[in-house]
Amino acid sequence: MVGVLNKVTDEPEAQQAASAVQEILDVAGRIAALADADVVWVTHSDILGRSAYVAPLNVAGLLRSEVFGETTTVLTSATLSLGGTFEPAAASVGLRAADRIGPDGEPADEFAWRGLDVGSPFDYGRQGILYLAKRLPAPGRDGMNAATLTEIAQLMWAAEGRTLGLFASRRAAEQAAEFCRRELPDRTILCQGDAQLSELTRRFSAEPETSLFGTMSLWQGVDVPGETCQLVIIDKIPFPRPDDPLMQARKKAVDDSGGNGFMSVAATHAALLLAQGAGV
Repeated sequence: MVGVLNKVTDEPEAQQAASAVQEILDVAGRIAALADADVVWVTHSDILGRSAYVAPLNVAGLLRSEVFGETTTVLTSATLSLGGTFEPAAASVGLRAADRIGPDGEPADEFAWRGLDVGSPFDYGRQGILYLAKRLPAPGRDGMNAATLTEIAQLMWAAEGRTLGLFASRRAAEQAAEFCRRELPDRTILCQGDAQLSELTRRFSAEPETSLFGTMSLWQGVDVPGETCQLVIIDKIPFPRPDDPLMQARKKAVDDSGGNGFMSVAATHAALLLAQGAGV
């Protein structure tokens, strides 16, 4: 079937069909060649129906042998360190804490690595305020409560818009956007799903008093310098979903080996996302 479809590549429908068939072939081949450390799961959604997924338990060994063992590599990010150390991020890609070299050390072997924090021109101590609304009710599973929604609207009013809202779910983002649009009718509030994400972030960057609410897609890779983003609202610490099959498998693997799966996997994942979302 793939061979026949590839002969009529000038037809858009045929190209799409060939691509779909090739994707099915690739996925089926990947599942048929499962390794012991692979995780397979099935999901269901009203839009996509039932979908099968396969992923390695981790990519640390692959990166260590196929990348770091072959060539000198530089890994960069604004948020790679946790608590002043790079070791959690390094461990996730196969670099051991024992192999880290100091500023004056020499590489001991091919997997030796060095971490360097070059700092930030932003003075967080003088230019930023961390506000924790401790009096609010604890987050629940039944949507956002009225007190939290009111707090969000008041913070947005004080910031005159200029807000990036990072929420744990699409439902929470949409609920907050609907409430704030009603309470602050003179403010433009964009919500993930209103348009393509690229268009939403473009408008957020270009229109200083516009606010943007969304979920995980906005936690990483969105940089809005200048006056546009003055307030970041985070409704929950971004721990992995308790029903995430891959994260659960990784936590279990750490627990089975005698470690603390929650701290090594879930807490580290949440801490990195929190740093990325807050821009620190």
